[in-house]
Amino acid sequence: MPQDAFHIRRLAQELNTLLVHGKVNRVSQVDKDELTLIIYTGKQAVKLILSTNASNARVCLSETEKEPAPVAPNFCMLLRKHIVGAEILEIRQKDFERIIEIELKCTGDFSESNRVLVCELMGKYSNVVLCENGVILGALKSTALDDNLKRILFSGAKYCYPEPQDKLSVTDGAGIEVLIKNYLSTRQETGVDEEDFARFIFENVSGLALPTARELVKKLGVDDFANKLKRAFEELENTPCVVYNNGIPCDFFAFKVDGGKETLSLCKAEDEFYSYRERKKGFDDKKRKLESALRGLKKKQAKRMQDVFERLKESENADENRIKGELLTANSYRLEKGLKECMLENWYEPDCPSIKIRLDETLSPQKNAQKYFKIYNKQKRAKEILEPMLETEKKEVEYVASVETAIRLAEDERDLKEIQTELIDLGLIRPQKERAGGKKKEVETPFRSYLFDGFRVFAGRNNIQNDRLVRSASPNDIWLHTQKYHSSHVLILRDGKEIPDSVILKASELCAYYSDGRDADKIPVDYCEKRFVKKPSKSKAGFVVYTDYKTVLVKPNPHKDSQI
Repeated sequence: MPQDAFHIRRLAQELNTLLVHGKVNRVSQVDKDELTLIIYTGKQAVKLILSTNASNARVCLSETEKEPAPVAPNFCMLLRKHIVGAEILEIRQKDFERIIEIELKCTGDFSESNRVLVCELMGKYSNVVLCENGVILGALKSTALDDNLKRILFSGAKYCYPEPQDKLSVTDGAGIEVLIKNYLSTRQETGVDEEDFARFIFENVSGLALPTARELVKKLGVDDFANKLKRAFEELENTPCVVYNNGIPCDFFAFKVDGGKETLSLCKAEDEFYSYRERKKGFDDKKRKLESALRGLKKKQAKRMQDVFERLKESENADENRIKGELLTANSYRLEKGLKECMLENWYEPDCPSIKIRLDETLSPQKNAQKYFKIYNKQKRAKEILEPMLETEKKEVEYVASVETAIRLAEDERDLKEIQTELIDLGLIRPQKERAGGKKKEVETPFRSYLFDGFRVFAGRNNIQNDRLVRSASPNDIWLHTQKYHSSHVLILRDGKEIPDSVILKASELCAYYSDGRDADKIPVDYCEKRFVKKPSKSKAGFVVYTDYKTVLVKPNPHKDSQI
């Protein structure tokens, strides 16, 4: 849900209780829309997120780890200069607006001053502005003088608050009461619909998002709503909760609602909700980027394959040109210079049928024969080069199809991490810029892990992991792969025990699920001991050959209950 003034008021109160007198230890910027303040409260260090993202604008404590931008942007550097080491004096809501102000006591070597970090949480107009004595020191999203805007946001200008919405304030009980009375008078015959009334409140009362208005109407009722609403802002129980739909957080509230799961604080509720949304958006964005890069490669492959096929087709009549050259050589005594064509017996065919041979009238019969031999040799050499090239292109197409399958089956950003590395190695996408101070040590993404009847089972997430899984296996471990489908490599650790058929069956179902045949009813899965699995030298990631295998026909099953 978008941040509304109702929730911002309670959030500001909660943050003020937790962070007042805390010290700002560090400032970093994740991306163009999000800042992170590390604050030491006297007991522990906590992370405060200031996000101006249009969909996820918020100010809340978070436990989610994010990698800072490789190079700190200008506003981040400004905050480091002015507020690192500052003490938080107060966190408050500005009037009843979607604005949180963080007042800071900043002490330098030779000066002391109070500065205010203004966080405007207004959808696509969200911003963070640092002010001192009402003058802007800097803004996350600044404006220029020639933008011809009502509000000027650049260093040295006087800070002006955004204009309030053209709606009634929650504190204007009399005004809201008149508004509701007029609304009810138009609904005397049809009756009042809760959804319609909630939307009416949302459109006419400031500071309420539509989901909040719905829940308040459900909780307070329509009768005497104006007075109940005014009291609710101060008296409504503070029991933050998150609403889930099929295990996915879809909303959060500062008060208890039907179907909501209570959390310890409003910050935790917000962090859970927004962290999922950001992970989902980040995953979807990265997936689209990788799919787009792969589509470009597939187009190039299709073009190269078409070119090879056409050149091979031209070489199909190489033997025919050789035969024509030999027939011309053998019959040159019968031919004269100046002929445009001739008919000769083709003794390479049964019954020796006549064959028409076109000639260059400017050349002698011997020269015409040499011309056909020259064409034959050229086509023969082309065929010798193109056939292996075609095989190589087919392997490339198979490899790209396996990467495409891995992207399609990916479930979170961890699944895409090493696929991105593959595409960087292929030159399809650019590597990320390294952070100042050197490259951070990469941590290997773990395999998908399962426990079936006491046996540990691992599944690779992509081609790089599939290779690593094979390398890490012992010779007697059981290796599985779908037959004639691209799939994850799956490994059952033997640990010196005999693996029962039930475990092999479950692992086969898992392997079938993580394949491009997932939607089929039954999938053939091959399995053998790892010692029969070999990776050819210089082969692409994820490619192996195997022997001495057995096959089982199974229905795809993710076995989520057995995942560890």
